[in-house]
Amino acid sequence: MITEPITNKPTIWAEVDANGRLIIPPDLASRYGLQPGERVRLQPGENDLRLHRAVGNLAKIYIEPTNRCNLDCLTCMRHNWDVTMGRMSAAVFERILAGIREIDPPPTVFFGGVGEPLFHPRTPEMVAAVKAAGARAELITNGTLLDEKKARALIEAGLDLIWVSLDGARPESYADVRLGAELPNVLANIRRLRSLRRPGHRAKPAIGIAFVAMRRNIGDLPELLNLGKRLGVSRFHVSNVQPHTRQMQQEILYTAALNSITFVESPWLRQLILPKMDLNEHTREPFLQALDSGYNVRLAGQNLGGANDVCTFIESGSLTVGWDGRVTPCPPLLYDHTVYLREYERKSRQHTIGNVLEHGLLDLWHDPDYVAYRERVQSFAFAPCTPCGGCELLEENQTDCFDNQAPACGACLWAQGIVQCP
Repeated sequence: MITEPITNKPTIWAEVDANGRLIIPPDLASRYGLQPGERVRLQPGENDLRLHRAVGNLAKIYIEPTNRCNLDCLTCMRHNWDVTMGRMSAAVFERILAGIREIDPPPTVFFGGVGEPLFHPRTPEMVAAVKAAGARAELITNGTLLDEKKARALIEAGLDLIWVSLDGARPESYADVRLGAELPNVLANIRRLRSLRRPGHRAKPAIGIAFVAMRRNIGDLPELLNLGKRLGVSRFHVSNVQPHTRQMQQEILYTAALNSITFVESPWLRQLILPKMDLNEHTREPFLQALDSGYNVRLAGQNLGGANDVCTFIESGSLTVGWDGRVTPCPPLLYDHTVYLREYERKSRQHTIGNVLEHGLLDLWHDPDYVAYRERVQSFAFAPCTPCGGCELLEENQTDCFDNQAPACGACLWAQGIVQCP
């Protein structure tokens, strides 16, 4: 007779001492950067209390090996930028690696950025180096350069997870977005990588698919999910597109979603509490209409509006290092670029914290001004530019109507759960 619940995850308990202080298990405290004296943001819920990651905890590093790419995708910001092109030097990478070795516990290192990581000839060596430093290594690629030699090198390097960008399930729809690429070749590269991995229940690298949803390709999503199963994909990541040209404004799937974004903690917020249920011919249409009703939805106890005003980069304890050593809070702030939001042409100006060639990685991370910036973003006291109808201040990210200094994040689609990075 079974008397204990069957679960893959052990129950973790914290204790409250005589002074009302919450005592968290040491390994968990270390994982989330809960060091003595660290300030931690608390967010009370109806029946729970959320502890945000401490802003002093550096847990993830995005590394851009190069900003060059072999494709000309419709979705890319390079359609309206004018920047110096290059690839990461050994000197820059060694400075990053020295910083990684100082971080305890070791961070996750994500190889990505605006360019194609496999366009850099030493990317597999970089992966091997961060693995030797004890870090987890992930990488995103368009898959076109993932030949047998690179696949073997990445497997040998110990890569934990590889994301392949696929924006269509058919050769025609894929090539319509990924200009210069052919879907059959990319699928063959994925299959070969899978066959070269050492077999096992948790073969490495795990394979994920990243899909950018648009009007022109959203119909491919069900077939792409089925294709992922046949390819042995264990993770599937969907994001909306952020338009970098006026033409791409016609492709967005979130016009109404922009209008329905509300402040989660507003006392006048209308709540709709839904259970899990089968999606079939009886429930699908009413269920989807309920989700789009303008209410803040809780599904089986989970708040679907909880992504509002939340910076995923700050919450994950991350920073970004460009190919030239520049350190920024997130990948979107690596470069000046243009985006389109509510018919406004918005200039997003890059925001650099410093350069690893001049300062240590942890020195930059702990810089008082940067710590203050992360605390400000975590509380997200920015103007509500995304749901607002817009004004002239929306044309740049230099300030907002709350007089925030640059970069002002109120119009960030990542912070509203509309655009996502793996």
